Amino acid sequence: MEKTVKTRGGAGLSVTVIGAGLAGCEAAWQLLSQGLPVTLLDMKPRDLSPAHRSPRMAELVCSNSFRSDSPDSAAGLLKEELSRMDSLIMRAARDTRVPAGKALAVDRELFSRFVEETLRAHGSLSVRQEQVRNIPRERPLIIATGPLTSEELALSIAGVTGAKSLFFYDAISPVIESDSIDYSKVFRASRYEEGAGDYINCPLNSDTYEALVKSIRDGDEVPLRDFEDRKCFEGCLPLEVMVRRNHETPRYGPMKPVGLKDPRTGRQPWAVVQLRRENNEGTLYSMVGFQTKLTRPEQKRIFRMIPGLENAEFARYGSIHRNTYIDSPTLLEPSLELKGHGGLFFAGQITGVEGYIESAAMGLLAGINAGALARRGFMPPPPPPETALGSLIRHLGTRTGAAFQPMNVNFGLFPPLPGRIPRKERGRHYARRSLEHLARWQEHAKD
Repeated sequence: MEKTVKTRGGAGLSVTVIGAGLAGCEAAWQLLSQGLPVTLLDMKPRDLSPAHRSPRMAELVCSNSFRSDSPDSAAGLLKEELSRMDSLIMRAARDTRVPAGKALAVDRELFSRFVEETLRAHGSLSVRQEQVRNIPRERPLIIATGPLTSEELALSIAGVTGAKSLFFYDAISPVIESDSIDYSKVFRASRYEEGAGDYINCPLNSDTYEALVKSIRDGDEVPLRDFEDRKCFEGCLPLEVMVRRNHETPRYGPMKPVGLKDPRTGRQPWAVVQLRRENNEGTLYSMVGFQTKLTRPEQKRIFRMIPGLENAEFARYGSIHRNTYIDSPTLLEPSLELKGHGGLFFAGQITGVEGYIESAAMGLLAGINAGALARRGFMPPPPPPETALGSLIRHLGTRTGAAFQPMNVNFGLFPPLPGRIPRKERGRHYARRSLEHLARWQEHAKD
């Protein structure tokens, strides 16, 4: 374990948290658990964003599911880590769960009520119902305002981070686990270059291409939410929109074969799906230009029609949606503190994670770190990358392409396991290694 990391900023006696979503509530709970008074600022119930319906804290907007609860899945492992760190969000989820097979799903109303009543029962919490338009001067301060951060506060955030470091829409292509690719059907090459290149290329003949674009055109889509505007997507056009404009459009866009030659045939394919490395270890590859509004089951069904991807495992599905987030690799310390702004932390989806449990996880870490700063003037080191928590922190600090994009937790973010372990057994090995590292980190991170 590394030594405790010192940081800028002075010690304080209380902490302010902006936002009472999952991340903000979890951060507040971790601070209260450290014996610190907390001021929680939230616009509800006086004002509601277009996505919100309930006046309560910790409202679940898009789904009531926290995904897989299997301990040998990445999502299940993250939940286990959170539970071992006394996460309020996980305590509420376990208490209000409803039958959902292997997934952890909850009763939305009971879940929100559990979180809010637990927080309000704590004598050191002060709740102010107001819309924050400018970043307060109090430090330590945690901003956990989520994907629908108000325009006024977003402008204030842009003022301290730089306007080019703040994004308002995700245009995400699917990401595939590299060891699920059938390498006998693909070839490595970069456009117009000789020899093996940086891209994995999946070649399509005309029949395969026509079948693929027809399935894309007819596939089921995730509907736009009331607060989303399709005009905003023109700069990152969904694949299905390209196909409906003209079935040949992808072949002259993201699937163009020009400058690529299949070494097995010596010819240029009819079309090509390119995969680009997503991380340094080469465990993840993204589908270039495949941003989409297709539902997850449809993405899995349709994209497995592509040669070489018949058994593809998706670490992340494609999406295009409204999401305010910052360029974390440039801006954030591993503690989630803004570089050059001692005591100012970010938490939740605004940091560049996707999903309820990932947002809560960033709230947990921001709360731990802001609390340590307030109490001691310095913070513990980040959790090791072998843990689910640490893998997300490493993702937030890593730039692998031209633009930083949000990510769900997945085993492709973890350091690879040593040796050759059968795919069906890897989750168990990842989980065992992770929990061992987490236990050691928790022991060393104590006062």
